[in-house]
Amino acid sequence: MRVNRRTQRERSDATRAALIAAGRELFAAHGYRQVSAEALVRAAGLSRGALYHQFGGKRELFAAVVEVVERETVGRIGQLLAGVADAREALLVGVDAWLEACADPEVEQIVLVDGPAVLGWEEFRALSMNHGLGVVEAVLGAAVEGGFLPAQPLRPLAHVLGGALDEAALYVARAEEPARARAEMSRVLRDLVSALLRRDG
Repeated sequence: MRVNRRTQRERSDATRAALIAAGRELFAAHGYRQVSAEALVRAAGLSRGALYHQFGGKRELFAAVVEVVERETVGRIGQLLAGVADAREALLVGVDAWLEACADPEVEQIVLVDGPAVLGWEEFRALSMNHGLGVVEAVLGAAVEGGFLPAQPLRPLAHVLGGALDEAALYVARAEEPARARAEMSRVLRDLVSALLRRDG
């Protein structure tokens, strides 16, 4: 019986993975509203019932896709920052790393454009902060330990900085000239971070 239960669980996991992979590709290429439930299950090679059994519908699948893309994006940035020894530099590198990551068409369409519109601001914000907040708080903590930031409660500051990073990415995504907007926003965020840092750190 254990073997049967494990096999069923593995099949369920494989079904979820196939639906997420199909959703990720289609949502990135066409946008949420242009992708039908039928197109999703056809791309995944599954039945419509599998979609509703695993996720309840297209919106719930999209939320799962957003979470996967957000988690992977934040994970890549976290790995990049782990290789930066200087906490002051890590903050500045993190700014550009986030803007660069959000320039990826997949991240832009799924996370920045459709994420807030489809999920609503509260749900999207909670999901976004769930993954990104820890990285921001860790980098700020390292800056405090290194003497680059005054000692202070880190969670409120992480929320403020995380909100600024999200708004910056949305601004760039919606700009008519994304490359120019990205360069301008990079300067704005670097100035903001530099203003937080101690000059004698």
